[in-house]
Amino acid sequence: MSQPRNRWIVQIVLALAILAFVGVSVIPIIGAFNNTPSSNQNTASTRGTLTSADQKSKLEDEVRGYELVLQREPENQTALKGLLQARLQLLSQKEKSEVKPADIQVVIEPLEKLAKLNPEQSEYSVLLAQAKQQIGDREGAAQAYRTILSTKPGDLKALQGMVALLISQQRPEAAIGLLQETLSKAAQVNTIQPGSVDIVAVQVLLGSVHASQKRYAQASSVYDQAIKKDPKDFRPVVAKAMLLKQQGKDADAKPLFDSAAALAPAQYKDEIKKAGMTSPIPNSAVSPAAPSLKSTPK
Repeated sequence: MSQPRNRWIVQIVLALAILAFVGVSVIPIIGAFNNTPSSNQNTASTRGTLTSADQKSKLEDEVRGYELVLQREPENQTALKGLLQARLQLLSQKEKSEVKPADIQVVIEPLEKLAKLNPEQSEYSVLLAQAKQQIGDREGAAQAYRTILSTKPGDLKALQGMVALLISQQRPEAAIGLLQETLSKAAQVNTIQPGSVDIVAVQVLLGSVHASQKRYAQASSVYDQAIKKDPKDFRPVVAKAMLLKQQGKDADAKPLFDSAAALAPAQYKDEIKKAGMTSPIPNSAVSPAAPSLKSTPK
């Protein structure tokens, strides 16, 4: 299993300590590429560091420069990526309450072009879907996810995003149906393209949806199936431990947390141990993971 895929599903599993998709919200598109501090964190400027106003002016100049390039070369991907990055950094300087749909729309435009120019790279389409959902275009978001899943039915980020969207629309049965269909076709898909559907990860996601509806028996059963499929995979073990902890069964959960920590690679052990000690927080939202521009192929 690749490290990026493993890291993503571990983050999702650990987030599911809460086991609540109800009230799910999309990660603000601002945060998707937000590698710079927001303006309210830079009240005092230091030597060698641009002030917030200077940074804003610099970014606005970059935006105009990229726009000029794109007037001449509408499909220049270097300019599209630069424009996207600059606009997102400008957004990151705003408070959430200040962000308007029009601000998100200017991010959507280059994302749509990049998604169209790079259909094999789902990161752009996932971000596009999240941005559309944030401005209230749920059908546009769903279509972006469907586009990915039509060619990559096992794309974890698209699956998780689509599931979150369906849950936010109070459609848990549709979410369950999507994941069950993915699992039913997984063997065939993996025969054609080995490893394209991470069955255990999809099972973990399915179990979490059952858990969000307080169908604890169904969730436990799905996790057990995943554990049986790959006894050395720590992810469903963590998920089941989370499920038990959410129900207040700490004594039953502890050996599972210990087992998961023993099975997990070193970089995840501390996270799992911490999850085992942390009290569950009711009604927390689980957000779709968003790739960063750094993880997007150049």
